[in-house]
Amino acid sequence: MIKTIGIRREDKNCWEKRVPIVPSDVAKLVQQGIAVQIQPSSIRCFTDQEFIDAGATVIEDLHEAEFLLSVKEMPISFIQANKPHLFFSHTIKAQPYNMDMLRHIVQQKATLLDYERIVNEKNQRLIAFGRFAGLAGAIDALHFLGQRWKVQGKDTPFLQVKTAHEYENVEEAKQSIQNVTQTLQQNGWGEIDRFLIVIPGYGNVSKGVQEIISLLPLEKISASDIAADPVGRYAYAILEEKDMVEPKDPNQPFVLSEYYTQPEKYKGKFNTYLPYIDLLINTIYWEEKYPRLVTIHDLETISTKLTVIADISCDVNGSIECTIKSTDPGNPCFVYNAKTKTAQDGIQGEGVLVLAVDILPAEFSKDASEYFSQILMTFLPDICKADFLKTLDESNLPDPIKTAAIVWQGKLTPNYQYLESHIQ
Repeated sequence: MIKTIGIRREDKNCWEKRVPIVPSDVAKLVQQGIAVQIQPSSIRCFTDQEFIDAGATVIEDLHEAEFLLSVKEMPISFIQANKPHLFFSHTIKAQPYNMDMLRHIVQQKATLLDYERIVNEKNQRLIAFGRFAGLAGAIDALHFLGQRWKVQGKDTPFLQVKTAHEYENVEEAKQSIQNVTQTLQQNGWGEIDRFLIVIPGYGNVSKGVQEIISLLPLEKISASDIAADPVGRYAYAILEEKDMVEPKDPNQPFVLSEYYTQPEKYKGKFNTYLPYIDLLINTIYWEEKYPRLVTIHDLETISTKLTVIADISCDVNGSIECTIKSTDPGNPCFVYNAKTKTAQDGIQGEGVLVLAVDILPAEFSKDASEYFSQILMTFLPDICKADFLKTLDESNLPDPIKTAAIVWQGKLTPNYQYLESHIQ
């Protein structure tokens, strides 16, 4: 049974201010007899004093803690032998940059639980920051759309929109978008004679995007209506898989289950929409086996009015091939020139502006942490009652947490044996 939880401070960069457990939930754990230790931090969205007031101990050395938590990856030097750790490990795709960390966890005979793999029987994630990635990504996308249009000589109400991290919270950001809507309804769109936002994907990230986009005076249209592109239409479209890919054999129907199991039988058709899109907000899950949404060749050869790509999925050289790097809120975007295959940081230059921030939820740190902590608390008491010295099957962990065990007592669990060759 776990009696002491240790929370590592987030220090991957100066923008990461989130916490996995907020002070109000720390107080609940303390009331249940679970001690909480937390490392001091000067940038966290909750102060050290708030955690002290909740009953936590602020301490640098967490070696007395029996269970270690953070949001982002823990450095190798922090991993403690024979103890369980819970964080977003970014290892299940065998990400090369985290294989040393995974190898070290195995060598230390430690246990790794990953938030990303806390799922239900349908393999649906139960705890994530996806909604906040969508909220922040949409806000930033509209901000930079206004900035990029200004560079092109077009003044629009979108210049009123700030970046997400400049707002106190989500509600303040939403009010800003509602102000834009009011201005558009009163004064019209000016030089913008038509406007289209396309959002590939319909999961939690997409839903966060839609929370923001639905505040604008836009008509929701289907994929089949995109090519109509009439003057005076201001719209957005949500795309599903069947809208983005098609069977290579024209005589075969689209079958979603087949696409996921045999993607080699399909080809992308997203480029047919490119001539009509002003703002693309990408939210899809992608692996190399799937067709890309936008290729550099597409951008080089297709005449398009595409102004901004907000790549919330942020797979470098992935579904959006011109996402050649990830960015952070301090330097969030670059302009990619497909003809010269070059990128220029900022909003100036010829090409399409690419927003590729890979820690978008951190832009709404407090709201995101409160939401995340609330869900995590539905599991933590049971996790603390589990026996991490027994086998995984005998541990008495809740089933969704068992699926999140990537390494158990220094050994890759059966679902993640495929990672063995990557850490050799």
